[in-house]
Amino acid sequence: MELYPGFSLYRALYEFSNYAVQGSLNRNAGMKWEDFSSNGMDEVFAIIILEWFLALIAAYCMDRVSLSVKDPFSYFKNPFKKSPSPQRTSLEQQGSEVSVEIERLDVAQESEKVEHMMLEPSTRYAIVCDKLKMVYPSRDGNPPKVAVRGLSLAVPLGECFGMLGPNGAGKTSFINTMIGLVKPTSGSAFVQSLDICKDMDRVYTSMGVCPQHDLLWETLTGREHLLFYGRLKSLKGSDLNQAVEESLKSVNLFDDGVADKPAGKYSGGMKRRLSVAISLIGSPKVVYMDEPSTGLDPASRMNLWTVIKCAKKHTAIILTTHSMEEAEFLCDRLGIFVDGRLQCIGNSKELKERYGGSYVLTMTTSSEHEKDVERFVENVSPNAKKIYHIAGTQKFEIPKEEIRILEVFQAVEKAKSSFRVFAWGLADTTLEDVFIKVARTTQAFNVFS
Repeated sequence: MELYPGFSLYRALYEFSNYAVQGSLNRNAGMKWEDFSSNGMDEVFAIIILEWFLALIAAYCMDRVSLSVKDPFSYFKNPFKKSPSPQRTSLEQQGSEVSVEIERLDVAQESEKVEHMMLEPSTRYAIVCDKLKMVYPSRDGNPPKVAVRGLSLAVPLGECFGMLGPNGAGKTSFINTMIGLVKPTSGSAFVQSLDICKDMDRVYTSMGVCPQHDLLWETLTGREHLLFYGRLKSLKGSDLNQAVEESLKSVNLFDDGVADKPAGKYSGGMKRRLSVAISLIGSPKVVYMDEPSTGLDPASRMNLWTVIKCAKKHTAIILTTHSMEEAEFLCDRLGIFVDGRLQCIGNSKELKERYGGSYVLTMTTSSEHEKDVERFVENVSPNAKKIYHIAGTQKFEIPKEEIRILEVFQAVEKAKSSFRVFAWGLADTTLEDVFIKVARTTQAFNVFS
């Protein structure tokens, strides 16, 4: 009976309790080591240890079988065959994306430029990344997470490069790698010709960072924060005091004694402005800004954009944002970052021309006329595609080559005699449309690959 695991455990507990009861009655110590052989406990423990090894082997076999999705019995055919690792699987997926990679001519040109710069370094470029890769190791049974996949990028002085991408795309992981919080898995990156893996202490003296979440001391004032970070940038004496005063004024934290209040009493927007001021004090050559205008009201946001735009004249800035308006206002070039890699690079106008190619027609009617709107759009443009529909409001994507704007206006005026149109509009492709199109296309491909 002891061969059954549950009964062997029961037998052991029974013997222990029996000796414990007898010991309490006879004032003995209970079961001792020399009592094991007299009551068969040594055999019970031997059986429990053997069963533990057998259960371990069975669990291992079941785990291997569960990994063999295509053929659950393939493990028993060849139990010593090594299963592909998650890293190898990710490499195979990357290989399947070669056909898509070829189509990204702008990204390929950026990579070629970086390769040429690695052979002939240039002081014009403040930030250079060559095939930078960041992989978070496996944890808690989860496979390794590839956050940045072979990124090649060069940002010159005087340029603000915007990184757009959905949550979890790897933008913050890239910034964390560039500022030294984590080390890259492979590839290389240089800031002012200094290797971030070897010369990070020297890089810090010419670098500013505005993190995604404000990292401030609650008991220090805004002025004390800037004095502290100014000294780290080698500012001293009157130069330091002047730089602190100018920084406070630029982000509207100087008047009414705000500069001398503890940061813990600042509002969320004030803390954000202070974080931006900290990143720009000392005129650093390289600045990383992770969603700098989050939580700001429109007036403060516009003022902050003006500050950043003035600062980029002699600085290379990498800025991540979810605001398309912010990206168009501040950034000289944009890169859409999805699944750890750049999907496209160019200025706002280039991206709209490359991925736009259509107008967006919006029309609002009563619910009973929705079918009439669909028939109207089909007559105007047979290849139109509906992209939005809610409560009588519909949006259609119409290829530019199929229509003339004048003809659309004439057709709408004619349609108004057939059904009531509450509102309508015809707009060119926006940066938000481009972002959604690139992100959805890339994510859909990754799912199917």
